[in-house]
Parts: sequence; C-alpha cells; structure tokens
Amino acid sequence: MGEPKNTPTTTRVSSFILMIVFVTLALSLTALILALNAFDNNEIIAGYLMLAGFIGVALSTYVLFQMRRRASRLNIVVPPVTTVIECKKCGFKSVREFQRGDYIFKGVEPCQKCNEKMMITAIYREVKDKEKERSRF
Repeated sequence: MGEPKNTPTTTRVSSFILMIVFVTLALSLTALILALNAFDNNEIIAGYLMLAGFIGVALSTYVLFQMRRRASRLNIVVPPVTTVIECKKCGFKSVREFQRGDYIFKGVEPCQKCNEKMMITAIYREVKDKEKERSRF
C-alpha cells in the first residue's frame, strides 16, 4: 500500500499573531519617521515618538525571532513503527516496516523455510534514547 512517512510535521504560526506583529512593526517605523520630522518643532514629542518607535521595533523583532526559534524546536519526527512476522511451525522470524492494514494475528506471506503461512505477532514503535532521557527527572 504505502510506507509511513518519517518527515517532520510542519508547525504553523497563527496568522493573527503574525499580523499583529507586522502592524506593530509598521506603526513603530511610522513613529520613528514622525519623530525625525518632529525634531524641529517639538523635541519632547519627538523624544516620546522615538522612544515608542524603538520599543515597538525591538518588541516586534524579538517576537518574530522567538516565533521562528520555537517553530524550529517544535518539529516532531514520527518514529518508525516495526512489524514482527513469525512462523508458528518452524519459528522463523522476520522484521519489516509497518504497512497500512497490518494488525496482530493477521496471516501474511508464506514462510521462507517451511512454506507455511506466517502471522504478525507484534507491532511496536521504536523509542529513541533521547526521548527516554527527557522523561527522567
């Protein structure tokens, strides 16, 4: 049928949050431009606009970098699933990747040694050592 895909799943950032960040960035840049224009007339207002512009730009870029870093950390790799096939007559054992439609006690291809029908005896997911270490305290 088909083999399971071992590719990481894509993580998506909320478009609403992304829109808010870009609007904040645009308003901050507008405040900086207005501050540059206001320096001749009123230095106090220009200072406040400059402060608001720099804070907005800094926060927007910080949030964008954090979202990018978090998205790269959240990629999840689907672990491989293995199927064990055994012959009940001669004890021959075969291991292969899980295929859609596999279930325990399902009769499959004939045995390579005695030509009897083999049966799926186990289906399991391979756990990596890194995942085991994370769960320890």
